[in-house]
Amino acid sequence: MNLDECTKERLWQLLVEAVHASVMYPTHKAYIRDSIMPQKADVSARELVERLGMPLGEALVILSELTQERK
Repeated sequence: MNLDECTKERLWQLLVEAVHASVMYPTHKAYIRDSIMPQKADVSARELVERLGMPLGEALVILSELTQERK
């Protein structure tokens, strides 16, 4: 793949794949869903980064997935 083939959608797919490969992903997602979101449903990715020390990409993916699951 070259840079010209990197569309926004493809980059998002690559980020999701990388996040899903993380050892901490399931734990972080469960903690955010079960402990943080019930207290603050509109928590931002930046807040998660600061609070949990997680990468911004992981926070974005998890919030996106949890938002889709709630719909």
